[in-house]
Amino acid sequence: MPEQTPLQTLLDTLPQIGRVEWIGIRPARGEPMEARDIVAVTPGKGLEGDRFKGRETSKRQVTLIQKEHLYAIASYLQRDAIAPEVFRRNIVVSGLNLLALKGKRFRIGNAVLEYTGLCHPCSKMETTLGPGGYNAMRGHGGITTRVVEAGDIALGDEVQVRK
Repeated sequence: MPEQTPLQTLLDTLPQIGRVEWIGIRPARGEPMEARDIVAVTPGKGLEGDRFKGRETSKRQVTLIQKEHLYAIASYLQRDAIAPEVFRRNIVVSGLNLLALKGKRFRIGNAVLEYTGLCHPCSKMETTLGPGGYNAMRGHGGITTRVVEAGDIALGDEVQVRK
């Protein structure tokens, strides 16, 4: 087996542990987000009560965004803050660079998720956030994941790479 390259060693070194700050479900298309303290997640179904209706292999079962990016987006729009439900992501995480999860499986609570890609903003952000909203979110929209192992995710749960 070949030795790891220095770059691969850097990519695999992720001692930080994140924390779940907010959980929300989208009960139906266009409906307001509903905040939750705890939610069950299931492979192929995503979060219980969420409108996600994809396939078992769907790459967008659960979406995450960094709390730190919410402040950046608000700043770009000359606002003090923007409520997490405005972004329509399922889970807000602090203390961990979500992009560092690329290619990895990770645990939140007793569920295991797998990074599947970036969660780009849609054109609705221009309407929701106002002029420039779409561009303010570019590069800050979070990530998409699929559920690997069912479990519960609760506010305050740790987010860490699965060992």
